[in-house]
Amino acid sequence: MTYSGVVKVGGPADVHELADLMISKVAVGPMNNNAYLLRCRATGEQLLIDAAAEPDTLLNLVGESGLASVVTTHQHGDHWGALAEVVDATGARTYAGRYDAEGIPVSTDVLVEDGDTIQVGRVELTARHLVGHTPGSIALVYDDPHGHPHVFTGDCLFPGGVGNTWGDPKAFASLVDDVETKIFGQLPDETWVYPGHGNDTSVGTERPHLAEWRERGW
Repeated sequence: MTYSGVVKVGGPADVHELADLMISKVAVGPMNNNAYLLRCRATGEQLLIDAAAEPDTLLNLVGESGLASVVTTHQHGDHWGALAEVVDATGARTYAGRYDAEGIPVSTDVLVEDGDTIQVGRVELTARHLVGHTPGSIALVYDDPHGHPHVFTGDCLFPGGVGNTWGDPKAFASLVDDVETKIFGQLPDETWVYPGHGNDTSVGTERPHLAEWRERGW
């Protein structure tokens, strides 16, 4: 199967098959949110990134294998709209950035700090705290031992720029600095980027435009 990362609401999931991890991407809800189901190929354990909307769609994606955990990338409502229903149906453990957890109306079991690790079976994800889109947004990095890294950026990095900071220069400076330091500064060009909305991209595609983003201020 060839993975494109192009999905649409109401359409099928697109599946990225890695050596140790299966990544299923689906688009849900009126804001075309991406949700990502990660499955450890060795153990079958599953983790969902952003139970954004359409709980039935997400639960069908999870299937009968169960769901061990849900990570919410940030506190905006379009990223947790189905969280309560998914957790109620699966008993999944919840994770969110420490500084955004109060804004998520489902109890967070694990408060995530920069550099913390989250397990899905034998696969390890590393959290990166990126400040600006929200105070506690987190990205998740999978450093694939068999290939290039993969990073799930929520609303902090998209094709063509960083996330919305609503005209706040300090928030924009914070976000672009964190993205430059913790994403561009630590990950190679080949790193696959999975954003919270829209199509995927790569670090190498976006890196050359950093100065342009700073100049335009968004």
